[in-house]
Amino acid sequence: MFDSLLTDTTSSMDIKGVFLCMAVSMLLGILVASIHMVRNVYSKNFVVTLAVLPILVQSVIMLVNGNLGTGVAILGAFSLIRFRSVPGGARDISSVFWSMGIGLATGMGYALYSIIFSLVVAVFLYGLYTLPFGNRQSIAERELKITIPEDLDYPGLFDDIFVQYTYTNQLQSVRTTTMGSLYELRYTLLLKNVQDEKEIIDAIRVRNGNLPVVLGKLATNRDEL
Repeated sequence: MFDSLLTDTTSSMDIKGVFLCMAVSMLLGILVASIHMVRNVYSKNFVVTLAVLPILVQSVIMLVNGNLGTGVAILGAFSLIRFRSVPGGARDISSVFWSMGIGLATGMGYALYSIIFSLVVAVFLYGLYTLPFGNRQSIAERELKITIPEDLDYPGLFDDIFVQYTYTNQLQSVRTTTMGSLYELRYTLLLKNVQDEKEIIDAIRVRNGNLPVVLGKLATNRDEL
């Protein structure tokens, strides 16, 4: 069922099979780029790269054509490209891996297999991205910055508030501000319910004398693996 279209891979390749594999690579590359754009932040350069990557990988695989020396040389070239690239997020890496898998399959002539494999992956990913799978509805990580007077003993000062509104809390840093007359405490919190943010801020303002309190999203790298 999944026979290769490139029946003669040891000498000259079937020109019809090559063009058919190229057409499949381009169409499936567009499919990968389209799925990557579903509910995602992206740049045009990246989605164009995803669309063209399958046919590029396919051409490289066809050039190897059973030649060990050529394969080693191409491996070295891919290594150089890898170390000159910018690290991406988890979704970016999965899309690139998908595109390369298509190129590998079509480069070996397995066009039908690459079509079936890509359609299954596309439906699966689209379902995962559009359904609430993996969402955290009422739990959220937050960064809390509290300004207090220098004469206020801060260890354990807000523990009862954190116990009431958070699952976990961790003091990340303490620094002085305003010529040393104030302290700024920075906490990482895991809230029980995001709707309680105003109550947390109001409770803290009572303790710190109505000095500035900042509660915001935790600054992390997007979609790390």
